[in-house]
Amino acid sequence: MKRICIWKVIFFVFLFILIISVNVLFNKYGIVRSSISRIWLDKEYSLWEEKNMRQNRDYKNLAIFIDINAKTLEVINLDDNNVIKKYIIASGKPSTPSPIGNFIIINKRKWGGGFGTRWMGLNVPWGKYGIHGTNRPESIGFAASHGCIRMKNKDIEELYKIIKVGTPVTIWGGIFGPFGNGFRILKPGDRGSDVYEVQKRMKLQGYYPLWVDGIYGEGMKKYVIKFRKDKKLRLTHNIDYSFYRALGIKLME
Repeated sequence: MKRICIWKVIFFVFLFILIISVNVLFNKYGIVRSSISRIWLDKEYSLWEEKNMRQNRDYKNLAIFIDINAKTLEVINLDDNNVIKKYIIASGKPSTPSPIGNFIIINKRKWGGGFGTRWMGLNVPWGKYGIHGTNRPESIGFAASHGCIRMKNKDIEELYKIIKVGTPVTIWGGIFGPFGNGFRILKPGDRGSDVYEVQKRMKLQGYYPLWVDGIYGEGMKKYVIKFRKDKKLRLTHNIDYSFYRALGIKLME
């Protein structure tokens, strides 16, 4: 009887250890499986990109040019500067303008919802912007977005196949650059190409020692006040027309 009890204890201890071991292995396998999935997806994308690079001799030499005013996106072959694709886009509203300047594609995703079927992210320093599809095709051709570049889903899917991460993107706002739609009165908390340009101009004149990032943060406020004091302007944190003029930014001569 005593021997039977000992064997029962041994059996239950062994069973307990077995259950714990299975759980540990399952959890570990789940983590490993997740890591393997991520590695496989990265590898799959790399193989896909290599295949397209072999099939398209111009693939390495493409650039994107977006004209905010014309509401167009052009794919340019940098070898001969010929436009090989042209699409109609939607740009940012006046209250949420699209970024102006030179950027690169930093990531590509297959998204859904309001971003349509594809997303290509840009390295804009003051926020998350990209080129993407839309579930509102009627907005294409207008200034209708929150700053991103919208395309019809069929167009972004075609573009997605030939554009790789690292592709240069120029977003052009006209001859007045970030002020193509006129001057915004900038306030703390605002961000955009115009804030970026103001920071650059202030830095050139020795009034802005901080990082030029296109964000009117708390650190910028005191330098705006210093500039206003030195230029004998009304003291306010807003960047208005008198501030632009004192900074040397003019839309018309």
